[in-house]
Amino acid sequence: MAGNSKRPGAVRKPGSKKGPRVGTGGHSRKALEGKGPTPKAEDRVYHPAHKRKAEAEKRKSTPGSRDSAKGVVRGTRRSTEGTEVVAGRNAVLEALRTEVPVSTVYVASRIDHDDRTREILQIASGRGYPLLEVTKPELDRLTDGSVHQGVAVQVPPYAYADVEDLLDAAAAAGSPPLIVALDGVTDPRNLGAVLRSAGAFGAHGVLVPERRAAGVTASAWKVSAGAAARVPVARTTNLARALTELKKSGVFVVGLDAGGDQEVHELSFAADPLVLVVGSEGKGLSRLVRETCDVVASIPISSDVESLNAGVAAGITLYEVAQSRRTLT
Repeated sequence: MAGNSKRPGAVRKPGSKKGPRVGTGGHSRKALEGKGPTPKAEDRVYHPAHKRKAEAEKRKSTPGSRDSAKGVVRGTRRSTEGTEVVAGRNAVLEALRTEVPVSTVYVASRIDHDDRTREILQIASGRGYPLLEVTKPELDRLTDGSVHQGVAVQVPPYAYADVEDLLDAAAAAGSPPLIVALDGVTDPRNLGAVLRSAGAFGAHGVLVPERRAAGVTASAWKVSAGAAARVPVARTTNLARALTELKKSGVFVVGLDAGGDQEVHELSFAADPLVLVVGSEGKGLSRLVRETCDVVASIPISSDVESLNAGVAAGITLYEVAQSRRTLT
């Protein structure tokens, strides 16, 4: 094109009036010296990735933070090794209220909010918990298809108490110990129901064996409606031995079983330090545990029903004990 030869920087080959333009050939290379490679997104202060990196480093430096622990979920991937997912609005809210360590809060997209979800979001935001909005199918997978009501939290493994801690809790409350021990109860939903009744009727804790017994899992959390955050659960390697040690501390041991020596409403020492031992629905109390009991009590039921599950039996007996204690005090 006419006039191109007059552009600044336009150079033609020697001896040619209209020869092709020679490239820069590195003439501008010096202008780029010293700038180095392009910084990573997380190293650019104006980039959102930099803010996420700073927040992650802050969580890692905070005592009690679980962000660097194994099993933390990032994005929408599920990685629950060594952790539990607590689902349901009541269970999640109770866990947050009692300051249970939380690694991630999940909220379903397009959730219908109520007072509980608003408080959940307020607490999670105030404490800086990672908050992820996920689809309902993803939340279904995270909670193994349980009823999550659009919210769930990932929490570290449950921290079990010692048997002595349950006695200390009673001493701190200024009342005679009231403990529920489970013998051979393997369904975590039954454990959750027992925890809920224990919280409702003033029990100071629940005692479970380490082996062949239900532990505090997400299912137990869900059924307990948050009571798992308030009622301590202790584990023991040998339930019969632990009951014997409690008897040495002045605690009466009452087993619940069909055809017992007396009915639960007739317990003469309900106001004394007490451990209520609930057996499994099928096998009842094991032989060694039954032998450690001071008395075996039963709940009168219709002959058309063979037995009650552990959660129902514990709830009825705890109610009777609570009534007796109110009457005697």
